[in-house]
Amino acid sequence: MENLTLLRSIGTHDGTFHADEVTACALLLLCDLIDRDKIFRTRDLNRLAQCEFVCDVGGIYDPKKKRFDHHQSDYPGELSSAGMILSYLNEEHIISSAAYDYLNKSLILGVDAHDNGRVTLLMGHCSFSGVISNFVPIVHGASDEVLFEAFMKALDFAYEHLKRLMSRFEYIESCKKDVLEAMKSQEKCLFFENSIPWLDAFFESGGGMHPALFLIMPTRDHWKLRGIPPSLEKRMEVRMPLPEKWAGLLNEELKKASGIDGAIFCHKGRFISVWETKEDAIKALELTLKDEK
Repeated sequence: MENLTLLRSIGTHDGTFHADEVTACALLLLCDLIDRDKIFRTRDLNRLAQCEFVCDVGGIYDPKKKRFDHHQSDYPGELSSAGMILSYLNEEHIISSAAYDYLNKSLILGVDAHDNGRVTLLMGHCSFSGVISNFVPIVHGASDEVLFEAFMKALDFAYEHLKRLMSRFEYIESCKKDVLEAMKSQEKCLFFENSIPWLDAFFESGGGMHPALFLIMPTRDHWKLRGIPPSLEKRMEVRMPLPEKWAGLLNEELKKASGIDGAIFCHKGRFISVWETKEDAIKALELTLKDEK
């Protein structure tokens, strides 16, 4: 008798769990493709055959059949089950290509690399995959019931993290029009009346060729003058640093060095400074550009 598929279900392996299948399940939950009470942890092929989705077990990678394993020898790629599910969501137009890129670069690439042994762990550094691993019961030989409970706790953590990432992505997308508007002037400084995420949108929109060296933007009750990086990959650098004589100064010392009464702070790295008002930040910009000349 042919097995009947249980819709909105997913099967994954039992025993110790890892970030890739936990994240794969969380992605499907986030997109409302599976139900939380239809997650089955088993290696029984008959039970897996009844699941709509199967990930990280079963020896098959076939998105059309909703099978997402990467352990078999005939799979030559570098994805884990997390990357496979994310690719499926993109290819099926369940998420946009922009959302795919954001989630992949923000999280999934690292999960794939970690699961496939392509990263070297640094002492004192804990990755997302490391956090998920810490949900695994401490005592070896834990029962299936204890492991399942731990898996579900890890799943909830991953789900909430992905949910926040998607909320951040949607907010960044909603701010893109303001970034594009600020870029139209082709001046040496971008001006924003509200504090918004700008960096990714700037470089995605041709910022690498844009002449802007700085941006001025509110930061809570004050205003910041910040240097713009040469590229997204070199986000910790700036195209032009703030004056050397301002480096690391606060309040009265910065007021004296800059001659601006609204001076508050200049980072020792000379990439950002904070001022009382927008007018103060503009004065600081003018002094910086003059100082460079």
